[in-house]
Amino acid sequence: MKDNSSTIVENGKDATIAAIPCYVPCGLELNKIYNESNLDTMKRMPDNFVDLTVTSPPYDNLRDYKGYSFPFEDIAKELYRVTKQGGVVVWVVGDSVIDGSESGTSFKQALHFKEIGFNLHDTMIYQKDVMPFPEQTRYNQCFEYMFVLSKGKPKTFNAIKEKTQGYKPSKSSTTRNADGETVGLKYEQGKDERSLFNIWKFGCGFNKTTNDLVAFEHPAMFPEELAKRHIYSWSNEGDLVYDCFGGSGTVAKMAHLQKRNWILSEISSEYVQIAEKRIAPYLAQTSLF
Repeated sequence: MKDNSSTIVENGKDATIAAIPCYVPCGLELNKIYNESNLDTMKRMPDNFVDLTVTSPPYDNLRDYKGYSFPFEDIAKELYRVTKQGGVVVWVVGDSVIDGSESGTSFKQALHFKEIGFNLHDTMIYQKDVMPFPEQTRYNQCFEYMFVLSKGKPKTFNAIKEKTQGYKPSKSSTTRNADGETVGLKYEQGKDERSLFNIWKFGCGFNKTTNDLVAFEHPAMFPEELAKRHIYSWSNEGDLVYDCFGGSGTVAKMAHLQKRNWILSEISSEYVQIAEKRIAPYLAQTSLF
């Protein structure tokens, strides 16, 4: 693979960005948004090509995608084909309420992915930090599913950890009286760390989802931090990250800043223009402050 990259500085550390698209043997350019059906993009990909897909499809009637429709089962089949063994698909989806009932689309899709060969590696929750809307017959909806689907055992897991403070067992976890009676665990106060839980809460809206104002011309974005965490967790530097519903370009931006190659498919030319405007400054710059 040809290396056309430059260096930026992010939080005091070097980070490589692919400022110029580079070609792979199948004829596709890396680090490019394709204004076409994702099926057209994927049909040009060889088998076992993509390390990680992070995407959020249009679901039910919650999102306006300019009247386009998407054949879910065909897309799922192609995603399985192009995903590398050990690769991961992160599928962010929710349900709408139709005629008083949640659609269940998310569950149907997760089960279909299992039927075609994916493992349902983890069912994660994206909790939205949003103002509640009054509901008459149910509690306020504030989450979407993040289905982590793997083709076999995931080849990469970079756990994101958080500091914890509290009590942990000491080296000697039990104490005994003189007569040999065990009196229980002995704990000491200290600091430790643990992997994040699988419910992630993010702010939504202005100055929360992103600071890129042009991105808000798109009707439905997931937070940059959501994409950043999944890209970090399930891929390594130099890997290829794909978003089959490219939208406002969130996955491209966060993959770029974490030294991953990327490809996006987006069928709406209007949304492609938004995404290109959004990511252009990051592709062009040589330093971040």
